[in-house]
Amino acid sequence: MKQYGNFRAVDGIDLDVYPGETFGFLGPNGAGKSTTIKMLCTLLEPTDGHALVAGFDVVSQRGSVRQNIGLVFQDPTLDGYLSAAQNLKFHAELYGVPKSIVADRMQQVMEMVGLWERKDARVDTFSGGMKRRLEIARGLLHSPRVLFLDEPTVGLDPQTRSSIWGYIEELKQREDITIFLTTHYMDEAEHCDRIAIMDQGRIVVLDTPAALKASVGKDRIQIATRNDAAAIALLKERFDLDAEVHDGHVQFSVTDGEEFVPSLFNNIDLGIRSVSVARPSLDDVFMAYTGRTIRDAEQSATDKLRSSPLLAAGRRR
Repeated sequence: MKQYGNFRAVDGIDLDVYPGETFGFLGPNGAGKSTTIKMLCTLLEPTDGHALVAGFDVVSQRGSVRQNIGLVFQDPTLDGYLSAAQNLKFHAELYGVPKSIVADRMQQVMEMVGLWERKDARVDTFSGGMKRRLEIARGLLHSPRVLFLDEPTVGLDPQTRSSIWGYIEELKQREDITIFLTTHYMDEAEHCDRIAIMDQGRIVVLDTPAALKASVGKDRIQIATRNDAAAIALLKERFDLDAEVHDGHVQFSVTDGEEFVPSLFNNIDLGIRSVSVARPSLDDVFMAYTGRTIRDAEQSATDKLRSSPLLAAGRRR
């Protein structure tokens, strides 16, 4: 647990992550994912409870924990005025990597992320995707048992995000390592062996992506109408369906969505302008267990931040 005054950022989570697993925290910004990562990486001390990482206590054995983990922060932490190789050499010195193996290990991890040919280039000449790949290489340099990735592709374009995940999948094949990551991208969570969906500082459900989607069990129908309120009322009256407006569309779940859609047009006039049917996704899982979409959850967290007394006091100065 992590508490700041009366605010509980992480509220008593309980989990086990297994060796060799890719484990993901999925949730909106403000859910407590990064706070949890920081506690597990010894950057924050828990208010209560205990945790072991690679067999070491995150409070009483901080040094041993740090020797056994790699960490890629959400925000860039590279020295832009240094070359890629200089950044990695500095990291090797900090972690006490034997000098006899530094050169070979640097080449190995930089080739793994496709940057060996740019080893002597200054980091401030790199693109955002290249910097992220270099940070992953740096996190692997000292052969950690656990690699923590906090929002590893945030701010990157879709093509670069996809390539980053290609490198992550490849390193899993080459390195004997456990990966613990946070993300609010549904497609990235699909790469995980197991996912913990986190919301408002708590884990609401934990399982494999396939099992989570199977637990929802229904297809999601999304319609655009001339009158959303009237459509929601008619869906309840005629079909006993609970519908809500999300992202500007009326959404509800049914079994065999493709078979159900014709009845929307044959039995009642909902003023439908468009309709789509989707099989259960992790977005559906999030909504099923939290009652809102991940985008709605992020907007709610933003609204709370904007209305906080701290920000109000800052604006009055």
